[in-house]
Amino acid sequence: MSNHGRIISVADAGCLDPIQLEQLEHAFRAWAEAAQRADLRLSRKRILLIFLLVRYTGAKLHEVLALDPAHALDDENLLVAFAKREVQISPHAAQAMREVLRGFAGLRRVTVDPAFVRRKFYERALACGFSKKQGSPEMIRKARAVELMQGNLPVPAVQRMLGHSSPNLTTARIAFSEDDIRRVTRWHMERESGKKSSARNTFFGKVHSLRTGEIQTLVAVTTLDGGLLTSMVTNTSVERLGITPGRLLSAEIKAPWLVLERCDAKGRNTLENQWEGAIVRVRAGAINTECAVRIAGGAELCAVISTPGFAALQLEEGDSVRVLFSCYAVILHAD
Repeated sequence: MSNHGRIISVADAGCLDPIQLEQLEHAFRAWAEAAQRADLRLSRKRILLIFLLVRYTGAKLHEVLALDPAHALDDENLLVAFAKREVQISPHAAQAMREVLRGFAGLRRVTVDPAFVRRKFYERALACGFSKKQGSPEMIRKARAVELMQGNLPVPAVQRMLGHSSPNLTTARIAFSEDDIRRVTRWHMERESGKKSSARNTFFGKVHSLRTGEIQTLVAVTTLDGGLLTSMVTNTSVERLGITPGRLLSAEIKAPWLVLERCDAKGRNTLENQWEGAIVRVRAGAINTECAVRIAGGAELCAVISTPGFAALQLEEGDSVRVLFSCYAVILHAD
């Protein structure tokens, strides 16, 4: 857990949430379009582009200011090329940047005063009712990290994206390459733009082992954070998806299929997949209650259970819980 601290610590740092980040982005766009003079509009769009790069890549301000805007964006591969690394972005982010870049014909990197950029970031944040600190490039970078983790992008992938020192990608069960991390990140970015699945709980990992029966196969998957989950799928699905040991894939579990159990309760449940964590959010309704649990590595799992059932557990935010789900509840996806 020690190598995760730099990212996990930002989760409670007062960062803007995804809705607030979207509100701030709209404020930057409206501000840029409101300029009457062409030269002023161009200047403001440059600031908008800087904001988009920080917001969607999580890069540091000095990294963004050092970019050559005309060549930094790789449209085909959805990458932004910084001096020391490439960062995967979503199709939505790439489109947003392309739209701004259309007004910069022949643009090359020019010197931009970092203090001036910061002032403009502060102004837009204050105009939205946020604090100056929340609108700083550093806090927007942190907000992006939190957003990615809450979307269950594994911590090693978030670390790599933000340019932190290379995480240890070798576990006791299986090893992950840098290419694996890139592929996982690309999958996440495509899901972030398309939102093709209604399942909010996603794990990424490699197939550790398979136990094949007459009709179904028990697939064990090692996650990027070193955990192990199991999924029961038909033999036909194993063949169709090309599931073999070492295959990179994602696993999804719908929120109603998750079961909560107090950590201080005696474990009598026979469900195959069990993860311990802490409750970070509770949203109670008349019939159902939605409960978000942060597990090891910073990822969040969302469980939806009956409100009477949740009340019977006598749980609240901050409590330690065990999240359980059956191997039959795990849906596997291969690229």
